[in-house]
Amino acid sequence: MEGTVLKRKSVHTVLVALLACLVLAGCFSGDNSGARKEDELVLAVGAEPEAGFDPTTGWGRYGSPLFQSTLLKRDSDMKIANDLATGYEVSPDGTQWTIKLRKDAKFSDGKPVTSADVKYTFETAAANGSIIDLTHVKSIEAGDDYTVKFTLKEPQSTFITQLVSTGIVPKHAHGKDYASKPIGSGPYKLVQWDKGQQAIVEANPDYYGDKPFFKKLTFLFLSEDAAFAAAKAGKVDISYIPAAFSKQQVNGMRVEAVRTVDNRGIAFPYVKSGEKTKDGYPVGNDVTADPAIRKAINTAIDRKALIQGVLEGYGTPAYTVNDGLPWYNPSAAVKDADPAAAKKMLTDAGWKDADGDGILEKGALKAQFSLIYPSGDVTRQSLALAAADMIKPIGIRIDVLGKSWDEIGKLMHANAILMGWGSNDPLEMYNLYSSKYKGVEYYNTGFYGNPAVDEWMTKALRATNEAEAMDYWKKAQWDGTTGVSAQGDAPWAWLVNIDHVYVVKENLSIGKQRIHPHGHGWPVTDNIEEWKWTK
Repeated sequence: MEGTVLKRKSVHTVLVALLACLVLAGCFSGDNSGARKEDELVLAVGAEPEAGFDPTTGWGRYGSPLFQSTLLKRDSDMKIANDLATGYEVSPDGTQWTIKLRKDAKFSDGKPVTSADVKYTFETAAANGSIIDLTHVKSIEAGDDYTVKFTLKEPQSTFITQLVSTGIVPKHAHGKDYASKPIGSGPYKLVQWDKGQQAIVEANPDYYGDKPFFKKLTFLFLSEDAAFAAAKAGKVDISYIPAAFSKQQVNGMRVEAVRTVDNRGIAFPYVKSGEKTKDGYPVGNDVTADPAIRKAINTAIDRKALIQGVLEGYGTPAYTVNDGLPWYNPSAAVKDADPAAAKKMLTDAGWKDADGDGILEKGALKAQFSLIYPSGDVTRQSLALAAADMIKPIGIRIDVLGKSWDEIGKLMHANAILMGWGSNDPLEMYNLYSSKYKGVEYYNTGFYGNPAVDEWMTKALRATNEAEAMDYWKKAQWDGTTGVSAQGDAPWAWLVNIDHVYVVKENLSIGKQRIHPHGHGWPVTDNIEEWKWTK
């Protein structure tokens, strides 16, 4: 593990030096014209959205849509707050959601935002069949210009997340080129997009909310190495960096780490081998199908050591897919790093080292399996290798392999996979653990199923108020008898939540950041209206 991390550092150092030279030579199209105005920022905080800036096809799901407004939003404490909506009501049976809109919201072309635009946005998103799942919506009605009613086929408590994360587009100006020329009612408007290089945005003068201090933002689309080089060259005001760079000082900038649910964990095949998917790919693994194996691994993993050794200290131990969110059950956490307890679990389950080779057996079955990570992802590789080293002393051999995503798609139902998830939506928990999602895309890859868990999660979905739903989500993790957590069925060994690490100009305040989701999008800009110079 240590050798891997040191190798990463040395390679990164060389790359940063080379890229810094390129920056200083003016090869990047960021700010090369000298000093910027006080109300301008240059940012390198995330990847370019290849599909563009259209919320009906997914833009803004993992961070603020920036150019568009949403009906509701979550504040820095993850509580629901109004945005375009002035309020909402849910019918007693949970199937009708009535939203009242504010009357002072305008799109950046000066046209008012009305219920017709809301209706159009959600109907278009549903028709696009994008990552926005609206199959549960029966109808959408625009009662008047500022009232919209959603009728659901059945109650679904997570529908509120759709209202939080779906940016509203203008019915009158949503054409085939909208993704590259978005019009919205958010705090900023796009004025220039040089694909592959940068996007320049300016404050929307018609924005109804708190006016942002910064009138112009330039987003540079750089690799992590190049973004760090740009920071060292003084070309950016804030840059996302890998944790491996955090020990290198950047003049005039500080390191700021944001807590996340951007997690990494091991997804185990939950069932025994023998079956195949409809595409003919193998399902199941006789070793990981044994709950003692899964629980022992969860017990022996030293999550804090992973954070220090692989993430340079920038992370938190992960126990679920939703640590720290309102639906997280703290009792799902396990005591870290107890190899003795892990060995006892295995012994009690009938595993023993009969031939003295250090690998346990149960009958003819060896405690050995493969753990696959996506090749090219150095962090996942390091986590996988470190976890395998930690597990070896308890008598389980894990063979770590790097594969392409195409290969993983064929192997992920019969082998353990180093996966990454993390959303501010409890529906993700349902997708990962519901028996309905066995083998569906990259969700329930291990074919996990537990009727009691299914029942708790169904109750959570059908709850008519958020408090009731939260209680059911927590019970699905651990109800005192069973659940998806490590003391329950342990279909996963969650490892770490990766902090999002930034270098930020010393006197630039980026406000109170809420827990970030998985690293797609630009979640750091969710509260962009709060950003300002402190002196």
